[in-house]
Amino acid sequence: MKELEERILKDGHVIMPDILKVDSFLNHQIDVALFEKMGAEFKKRFANKQINKILTIESSGIGVAVMAARYFDYVPVVFVKKANSKILNDGVYHTKVHSFTKDNDYDAQVSKNYLSDQDHVLIIDDFLANGAAASGMIALCKQAGATVEGVGIVIEKGFQPGRQVLEAQGVQVESLAIIDHFANGQVVFQ
Repeated sequence: MKELEERILKDGHVIMPDILKVDSFLNHQIDVALFEKMGAEFKKRFANKQINKILTIESSGIGVAVMAARYFDYVPVVFVKKANSKILNDGVYHTKVHSFTKDNDYDAQVSKNYLSDQDHVLIIDDFLANGAAASGMIALCKQAGATVEGVGIVIEKGFQPGRQVLEAQGVQVESLAIIDHFANGQVVFQ
């Protein structure tokens, strides 16, 4: 998606050899107009799928997932929680997920009330690096008996193995921007 790539070049900052900071428009402050265009693009890329639910993980994927839901006839958006909650109790599907950015593991969980074998799910996330978050969401869908129709990613780090991990699970992966590598603190797209 050309507009997203241009925004990454303009406002993104490479802060480590493998970390891109895009908090001014994606995961701290939200550019609503850009999110709306990303939602429309996900609909275009998954137009042939019968999606009745969108699944994301808290918190950065929520805004994009909500915008995408508008283009899928306002299907419900369910977000996976990363922390234990007193109100979820035992009625949850759960799996362990490793966060690349934070370099820690967390218990990802979603209520059994909101994910079932009747669901055809589009998974949406802000970044794809090693594929752990999306794989965790796929595992939750499998526990529920839900069908994963695809994974939509805002920014993919093409130099990391995430896409291969997901495609090995038989999942269609669509990324709006794919980074080939970082060179001298700059982003180079595929």
